[in-house]
Amino acid sequence: MAPMAVFQTSFLLALLPLSAHQSEVSSEPLSLNVSISSAQQRLHLKWSVHNLTHPELKMAFQIEISRINKSNVIWVENYSTTVQQNQTLHWTWESELPLECATHFVRIWGKEDDAWAPHQRVWSSWSSWVKVDAQSLLGQGPPLVFPIDKLVEEGSNVTVCYVSRHSQSNVSCLLHGQRIPREQLDTHVSVFTLTNVSFISTWGSNFYCENDPDIIAGAEPGTVLFVSKVLEEPKGFSCETRDFRTLNCTWDPRSDTDLPKYRSQRYALFESFSGKTKSCEQKNWCTWQVAQDSQMYNFTLIAENYFRKRSVNLLFNLAHRVHPMTPFNVLFESVSTANATMTWKVHSLGNFSTFLCQVELHGEGRAIQHNASSQVDGQYFFSGLAPATEYAARVRCAAKHFWKWSEWAGQNFSTLQAAPSKAPDVWRSVRSTLGSCNVTLFWKPLSKSQAHGEVLFYNVATEFLGRPSSSKLFSIPAPATGTELSLDGCSHKIRVTASNSAGTSPASVMAIRDPGNQTAEVKEERIQGTEDGVSMSWKPPPGDVIGYVVDWCDGPQESSCDLQWENLGPNATSTIISSDAFRPGVRYNFRIYGISPESTAYLLERKTGYSQELAPANNPRVNISNLTQHSFTLSWEDYATDSQPGFIQGYRIYLRSKAEQCPPEFTKADLPDNSEGCKHDIDNPEQKTFVVENLQPESFYEFLVTPRTRAGEGPAHPFGKVTTREQHAHALIRTILPMVFLLLLLTVLCYVKSQWMKETCYPDIPDPYKSSVLSLLKPKENAHLTIMSAHDCIPDKLEVVNKPEGIKAQFPGARKSLAETDRTKHDYIYLLPTEKSSVGPGPGICFENLTYNQAAPDAGFCGPVPAPHTAPPGMGGLLTAPGNLLRSLEPSYMNSSGETPAGETTLNYVSQVASPTSGHKDSPPTNSLELAPRSEYRMQMAIPPGLASPSPNENSSLSSMSFLGPGEHRG
Repeated sequence: MAPMAVFQTSFLLALLPLSAHQSEVSSEPLSLNVSISSAQQRLHLKWSVHNLTHPELKMAFQIEISRINKSNVIWVENYSTTVQQNQTLHWTWESELPLECATHFVRIWGKEDDAWAPHQRVWSSWSSWVKVDAQSLLGQGPPLVFPIDKLVEEGSNVTVCYVSRHSQSNVSCLLHGQRIPREQLDTHVSVFTLTNVSFISTWGSNFYCENDPDIIAGAEPGTVLFVSKVLEEPKGFSCETRDFRTLNCTWDPRSDTDLPKYRSQRYALFESFSGKTKSCEQKNWCTWQVAQDSQMYNFTLIAENYFRKRSVNLLFNLAHRVHPMTPFNVLFESVSTANATMTWKVHSLGNFSTFLCQVELHGEGRAIQHNASSQVDGQYFFSGLAPATEYAARVRCAAKHFWKWSEWAGQNFSTLQAAPSKAPDVWRSVRSTLGSCNVTLFWKPLSKSQAHGEVLFYNVATEFLGRPSSSKLFSIPAPATGTELSLDGCSHKIRVTASNSAGTSPASVMAIRDPGNQTAEVKEERIQGTEDGVSMSWKPPPGDVIGYVVDWCDGPQESSCDLQWENLGPNATSTIISSDAFRPGVRYNFRIYGISPESTAYLLERKTGYSQELAPANNPRVNISNLTQHSFTLSWEDYATDSQPGFIQGYRIYLRSKAEQCPPEFTKADLPDNSEGCKHDIDNPEQKTFVVENLQPESFYEFLVTPRTRAGEGPAHPFGKVTTREQHAHALIRTILPMVFLLLLLTVLCYVKSQWMKETCYPDIPDPYKSSVLSLLKPKENAHLTIMSAHDCIPDKLEVVNKPEGIKAQFPGARKSLAETDRTKHDYIYLLPTEKSSVGPGPGICFENLTYNQAAPDAGFCGPVPAPHTAPPGMGGLLTAPGNLLRSLEPSYMNSSGETPAGETTLNYVSQVASPTSGHKDSPPTNSLELAPRSEYRMQMAIPPGLASPSPNENSSLSSMSFLGPGEHRG
């Protein structure tokens, strides 16, 4: 709320009590005065009656209250009282609508109401209307909400009004964030009715308004409703005394109606016999001082707050409300092995000195209660107690007229020790070897009720039956539960006793005989466990027995297990062995012995079983054998069944394949991994092989062998894998083996005849380095290369390549470029006489041996060979004799490392096995010369001597020269 609104509200609250409106008209029989209590929203009326006919007169009054205008009467009250001379009467009216929300008018009239004056029963005239206008005090400040911080009771209805300075119609108000319906009282006042308001918080609930143009931003007008819980009637009101001097009264106040800002809940005790009232400081208890001569009390507990008053009554006799104090000085006297005396004291209550006491004894796992009547000093005698036992005793008392027990008071005590009352429960295990007898003795510790104290040691006495006078005594300190004895022979009697500080227990006696092969002769029988234990039965022996002993062990070796046993009477033929030590999935071996009158034990039956069977923990390791096209054999001989967590009842074989077809012995089933497949059950647990037949050749199969017990199957993994053999494998073997043998034989023959085959199929290539043609040329870089001599070559055709002038010759060892090769024009020169011969400078002729081209990748270059500018007529000197041609080429080649000047014709022969960069050692140094157009020799063949003699025609050109074979001629 804005500070201005708070200030104005405070100012208003200060002015309202001062606004008293009074109408005192001397001519009116009644004078009325009205004042306002804004905090409580009440009108306080005061009036006096003029000219009473009697000093004291009973009168009736009627009061009318109007709102907004005088004609709108909203309340009529009839009020009767006795009026005295010059007395001022009072009456208060509480308005549901806050008084600041509207103008109120009040008037009153009266009449005499005495029975002896009926003629005076006429109403006087009305007093003048008294106007109560709280709005006139508000001024022209900001809008306000009334009532201001009102305290209301939970579940009540509250009317809230919003007063604005201007006419408005859009204001809306909210409580707990929920919009409240609005009723327009006039142009300036809006009324909101809150029904059944609920308690939300001790700090109140906010009610605020918005959407009024007169509201300043951030200063929404509102109020806080403080909702108090409804005051309830106290429950459990009770009073009692513990010392006959003070009464302690208690009750349950139930709901707390106080709020941090409004604390009005209070309690008081009113006692009707004495007429006294006491205000209680606490909300749930109060004390009252007892009067010595008062035995009866009638209390009224009064609870009240701002809104309500509640009360409850209690009438009682003090003697019947006595709650004795706790007994004290509890002691134990004359404690022995079986008896004890307990004493105690009770606080005195004056004349009420007789008490009913209750004694409770706790020991040996039980509690016993005894009642005893006592005075201030009390005692109780306990008998039949167990020796060496700790007990807890306690006592509580009540008054003669029982109201409540006092609190418990107690102490602990222990009885004295006594000698053990029972012989130890003893059993043995006998092993005879080479005339000696090894006996392992076992005994169970005596219970607390049997030992009668702490057992200090066990006495073991052995006596040889052949010599009764010979005996030995052994003392085994506690808490041992067994010992081993090595006896000379198995005919002995053994006695075992237990001793404590008070004495020795009775002896447990047994006779030892040589067991021989008794264990092997008794057949073992399987038994099944149940929820109650392992049940077994046996046939009684033909002789007399004084009892039976059933022992068991969790393994085949007694030395490696915890041997347990149970003694049974002579009439027992069955039993259920139950033990907390039994573990699920563990096989136990049971033996049933009969005890003869001579205390000798002999084996009757052997049994084996489980307290609870489990599914196998592992699957057997399966081997595959005899794999064929249509079958294979599974075997698992190394799978041990005795160590499994249950009796193996058989095996189950799962099989699956892509074909999803089951062999005849299998049936379709869901496999453990939720896939579909086949299964086959083996009911004989001793069968550990199985042949899977009628399978498809070259097919992939997965299998699983798992054992079965009563509890289920073994693990669902892993599956083994196998693929059947191919259908034509043997035929392929019969075909492949001869072929392999024949291939080996051919390889051997080929190796033996390798020279013959080499000469026949691929003879040796002639070595170009051994050619006489190359003897004149010696390479510079590789000295081992030999240049073929031209005298040894007889060409039959020359390929002439014409090249344009101006092209530089490459250096020896360089290759021709691709472009240069493409531009090369090839002409063939036939070295036979023709009709015409060309005269003039001849083109360069280059010989390239295409046969021996393996070692000369760069042999495309031909060195320049000098040639005459004018050829002999018909070139007879060159063509008629190949030797002359070769002789003319020989000196030309010597200059092959240089360059031929432009326009010069050369004739070269270069072997492809010689390096172009190499020359003869006697060759002159090469010069860089430009090459004239030349021809390259592309093919070289041997020419028979008879074809080289014809004379050439003078008109023949070199480009048309050719060699003719025998019988050929040119036309």
